[in-house]
Amino acid sequence: MRGSLSPPDKMLSPLVIDTFLLDYHLGHVLLLAFVASLLGALPLKSQKVIAAVVVTFGVIFTVSPFSTMPATYILFGIGLVVVGPLLWTTADS
Repeated sequence: MRGSLSPPDKMLSPLVIDTFLLDYHLGHVLLLAFVASLLGALPLKSQKVIAAVVVTFGVIFTVSPFSTMPATYILFGIGLVVVGPLLWTTADS
């Protein structure tokens, strides 16, 4: 029989996690996902894929609830919706 594992001496309190997460809002999460998606699409070297990511996140930023993040992120989404189709049309076939 295996010996039982002892519990860790100090566990992370849910209050510590909560106070850390209170500093962030939906705009921060969407911005992090946008950057991660762009970094994931870069190795493909396809301008159309990058344009699709830009347009998709532009729409997500634009339709997200106004009460969950500042207006800056919604304006950023409108900019992405405008820039995305421009990237798509200038992409090679």
